[in-house]
Amino acid sequence: MNAPSDRDLILQARRGESEAFGELVTRYQTGVFNVCYRILHERGEAEDLAQESFIRVYDRINTFDIEREFGPWIRRVAANLCLNHLETQKVTAELDEERDADPTQRPESDVEVKERSEQIRKALMSLPANYRLVIELRHYQEMSYDEIAAQLNIPLSDVKSHLFRARKILAEKLHAPD
Repeated sequence: MNAPSDRDLILQARRGESEAFGELVTRYQTGVFNVCYRILHERGEAEDLAQESFIRVYDRINTFDIEREFGPWIRRVAANLCLNHLETQKVTAELDEERDADPTQRPESDVEVKERSEQIRKALMSLPANYRLVIELRHYQEMSYDEIAAQLNIPLSDVKSHLFRARKILAEKLHAPD
């Protein structure tokens, strides 16, 4: 038996079938968590905001345009929640240092990539939120420039500009002598 499409599950969820929405959660929970974690760089907050993303989507499932793809929509909801969270929290460097000191908060366990991964994460966290978001969507979610422009509702030229500037800043930070 074939698995139901996202569209079928959304229609079922709109009729109040909670199992259908549960299947959507199962399908997209990893991707939503990854978006949150890459923006926030804190596991607990990422888990909380991933959960909040699904709650928001559940409350607004009737407003979703059934002709669109569900995955990009839910990831955009998650990204917006994370960006709003960052704006209200004003994450400080001291909190970053405390979090980075706790190895249990780090999902990576490969010793050989740990140091470089940490450098990259710190460099990403130092980017402005809008640059960090386009990097996330392009390099981690593997979206095209056109898809990013559509998701963020910004011109294609802005996507290209943000990516160029973000990559330039990252290159400078990652190649700077310690």
